[in-house]
Amino acid sequence: GTGLCPPGSRGRPDMDLFGDLRRMNKRQLYYQVLNFAMIVSSALMIWKGLIVVTGSESPIVVVLSGSMEPAFHRGDLLFLTNFHDDPIRAGEIVVFKVEGRDIPIVHRVIKVHEKGNGNIKFLTKGDNNEVDDRGLYKEGQNWLEKKDVVGRARGFLPYVGMVTIIMNDYPKFKYALLAVMGAYVLLKRES
Repeated sequence: GTGLCPPGSRGRPDMDLFGDLRRMNKRQLYYQVLNFAMIVSSALMIWKGLIVVTGSESPIVVVLSGSMEPAFHRGDLLFLTNFHDDPIRAGEIVVFKVEGRDIPIVHRVIKVHEKGNGNIKFLTKGDNNEVDDRGLYKEGQNWLEKKDVVGRARGFLPYVGMVTIIMNDYPKFKYALLAVMGAYVLLKRES
C-alpha cells in the first residue's frame, strides 16, 4: 500500500470533526446572512420612514464641497425637511437639484420673488462663493422654483459624512470598507 486511505474510510478521526464543523458553520452562515438581510431591510425601512416624515426624497445629505463654509464644512451631515406649505425665505439653506447634474447642491437663498398667484422664484449662492448660482443652473435658467428643491437644512452633524467623501475620492477604500463590514457581519459569533 501507498499509505493513502481510500475515501470514506475511517483512517483519520479529524475528518469527521471537519464534517461536523462544516455542518455547524453552514447553519451559522445562514443565520449571519439572515441577520445581515435584517439589518439592511431595517435600514431601508428607517430611510423610507424618514422620507415620509420629512417630506424630502433625501432626508439626510453630506456636504461635498467647501462652498458653504463657514456655515457648513465638507463632510457635515445635513438633516432635511421639505414641507411644501412652508414658504421659502431669503437666508434659508436649501438643497436643490439642477437638470444635467446628478448631485444636489447645498446653498443659501439670497433673493426671493413672490408672484401674485403664490408662485415663488428664488436665487441661491454659496456663502463661500464670490458669485450667485446662475452659472450652475441649466442654460437660460435664472431662478429656481419650489420643484427644484430636494430639502431644506434643519440641523447638521459636523464631519460625520467624511466617510462618504473618502469613499467618493478613493473608490478602493469603499471596497475595502465594504469587505471588512461584510466579513465582520458574517464572522461575528453570537456570544
